[in-house]
Amino acid sequence: MAENILLLLLSIGVLIAGAELLVRGAGRLALRFGVSHFVIGVTVVGFGTSAPELAASIASATTGHAEIAVGNVIGSNIMNIALVLGVTAMIAPIPVNRGIVRRETLVVIAVSFVPLLALATDRTIGRIFGTTMFLGLLAFLWWSFTSSRRDGGHPAEQESVPTPPRRGVVSLLFDVIVIIAGLLLLVGGADRLVLSATEVARELGVSEVVIGLTIVAGGTSAPELATSLIAVARGRTDLGVGNILGSCVFNILGILGITAIITPIEIPIEVFQFDLPVMIAVAAACLPILLAGHRISRGEGCLLTSAFVIYTVLLFVGWPFPADRGTAAPEGEATSTLRDIHHDQHIDLVTPESHRG
Repeated sequence: MAENILLLLLSIGVLIAGAELLVRGAGRLALRFGVSHFVIGVTVVGFGTSAPELAASIASATTGHAEIAVGNVIGSNIMNIALVLGVTAMIAPIPVNRGIVRRETLVVIAVSFVPLLALATDRTIGRIFGTTMFLGLLAFLWWSFTSSRRDGGHPAEQESVPTPPRRGVVSLLFDVIVIIAGLLLLVGGADRLVLSATEVARELGVSEVVIGLTIVAGGTSAPELATSLIAVARGRTDLGVGNILGSCVFNILGILGITAIITPIEIPIEVFQFDLPVMIAVAAACLPILLAGHRISRGEGCLLTSAFVIYTVLLFVGWPFPADRGTAAPEGEATSTLRDIHHDQHIDLVTPESHRG
């Protein structure tokens, strides 16, 4: 147990390191080719903070552990708003820009209902549905860009950006190497994360979706928490709100959409009955909080954080569903893991005679 938990934490660290390298390399490469600072902030930084969730979800779904992918996305959104936004507000009250209230908050609430549409397709997000979600993300990015330009700029545009990198083949090659290194760390960390998470779920006797909702979501949401806390430390508390809400939109439309394009995702019925309504309620709770004086007070931050703690405790206590959610393996049988798959493949390779006459 202790070994698997340690490996889980280490894999989360690898994911975060990979995302950091990817953001740095891609940002420098974008500046090198003359992409605007605003576009870099919306795309590179937005993708970078959600890259761990994307890598973990794709790795989970493609290896037969789609419940971790679903739990990771829904759990990350609940954590982003209830915990990250709550803790940030507890440290320093957050003044909120009116444009954020009008745009991102309403979009987050609307997008939170999108997974419910899977009820019309036997609880499955297929490739067509996933493609539609991804196109919706692209439309949101374009709308945010045009709205920001029309309204005279978004707070994120005022944030300092890296100075343009030096010209030259060596500098360009270095940026490419950094990007490749980041991608390799993301892929390797995600693979290890899924394997460790499934082992921990089996040893704790809880379902993979619960592990995705808590441990995996917590680890992959670390970049959002770090970004928001840094914004508070620099006195740019409004940026923390934009980062959190933007990540929530990307998690649902981008991560679920891209993952479903690669492999269809079936959402467990318990998620529709409990976890998804919690995510929608948490998103909806932002509207009155943000509209009340256009600031998030320490008291409101405390309420959000308390709501997250209660939700997490209920998951492990087993209310309203048992912690294993009926997905635990029968006694004497182990849940399939990546190690089992790799072992079976190894046997097939070394004993090809078993497939002959």
